[in-house]
Amino acid sequence: MEVEQYLEVSDASLSDDGKLRRGTIWTCVAHIITGVIGSGVLSLAWSTAQLGWIAGPLTMLCFAFVTVISAFLLSDCYRSPHPLTGTRNRTFMDAVRVTLGQRHAWLCGFLQYLGLFGTSSAYVLTTATCIRAIQRSNCYHEKGHTAPCSGRESFFMLMFGLVQILFSQIPDLNNVRWLSVVAASMSFTYASIGFGLGLAKVIGNGMIKGTIGGAHAPSTAQKLWRICQAIGDIAFSYPFSTIVLEVQDTLKSPPPENLTMKRASMVSVVITTFFYLCCGCFGYAAFGNDTPGNLLTGFGFYEPYWLVDLANACIILHLLGAYQVFSQLIFAFAEKWYTEKFPRSWLLSDVGLPFGPPCRTKAFRLCFRTLYVASTTGLALAFPYFNQFLGLLGALSFWPLTVYLPVEMYFVQRKVVRWSSKWLVLQLFSAGCLLVSLLALVGSIEGIFNQRLN
Repeated sequence: MEVEQYLEVSDASLSDDGKLRRGTIWTCVAHIITGVIGSGVLSLAWSTAQLGWIAGPLTMLCFAFVTVISAFLLSDCYRSPHPLTGTRNRTFMDAVRVTLGQRHAWLCGFLQYLGLFGTSSAYVLTTATCIRAIQRSNCYHEKGHTAPCSGRESFFMLMFGLVQILFSQIPDLNNVRWLSVVAASMSFTYASIGFGLGLAKVIGNGMIKGTIGGAHAPSTAQKLWRICQAIGDIAFSYPFSTIVLEVQDTLKSPPPENLTMKRASMVSVVITTFFYLCCGCFGYAAFGNDTPGNLLTGFGFYEPYWLVDLANACIILHLLGAYQVFSQLIFAFAEKWYTEKFPRSWLLSDVGLPFGPPCRTKAFRLCFRTLYVASTTGLALAFPYFNQFLGLLGALSFWPLTVYLPVEMYFVQRKVVRWSSKWLVLQLFSAGCLLVSLLALVGSIEGIFNQRLN
């Protein structure tokens, strides 16, 4: 009945805000996979090693379940008050404002954009690490595995930042569809290579390494910190709540946007979980207690060096697109705010770009986006700690954005009665996720302090 009601008004609602939308379930899947299968996949073998053979895979499956539930709850918030015929909420922050009020909206905006900013910085760091890994791989191949092939990634971070300054002038998320498709294909490629290399090493070893209790640590306290950090790394690797509504806003209709988004979310999470389990489990099976923090740059694999180089090159190409998928959300928010606040500002005038083919852009767009890329690059230069940084980002954003706000919006939209069975189940679900988030936060902070002291 609801779908029939939607179809009756779909022609009018398509142009209710004057925006042309051409997204499909497959472009939606491409955006999600580009945003999800990123640098986090490379730390999953280390995370599995800390948790052990039972807790490691089980934790990944639990986060997959939480991610699906969160995406389903959020997809129904794209339109309000009715999920099929209501007014569009084009961003996560808009949906929270309409449903929960301005205070929650500011909390959501702060955490969402902080998480997006941190993720962008993590991508700068990861890209530089991968470029350096290619150099090291070639060095080890030519001079032997014990050769002094170390070095710093600072120069490569700066190079990645310069490239992103150019890409950041792409107008909006609708215009990066092609970049997402390329990036998603790169995700499949390097995840498959990581899985294949792990499998080959397991076969070469003639045994499956690892234990049920996971890798040993110097002390019980260190073991606890590493477990917490591993949970944070997995939390960072899965949820895509920060981009659900923004991606949903690119979908054409009919069918209803929330139905397409749910299908795309399910497909994306199933694909993601398959690759995560393959990379995490086979990486741990190959190296056991010696599993590196970054599966392809740790340095776990030496040969065939050209395949390691190819995998890292795919990661670099993927992160070029993933950086834009996350950053475009911040760009859109900042430019909308500035246009509404200062409609007569000279920064809204057109200027010519000093590079590439002749084209023009807004002065504010050029200035803000350049400063944004510079700031994410600067943060990566200041905190070059891969696993700890990913864990901290995951811990900060996981519970409030992936669980708390979607659940609270569901209560309001569906008018769930307090102390009913549905209310109690979702509240227990939220409380459990909060505990996990706090444990991950403590472990990641401790890991960063240890790295700084060492």
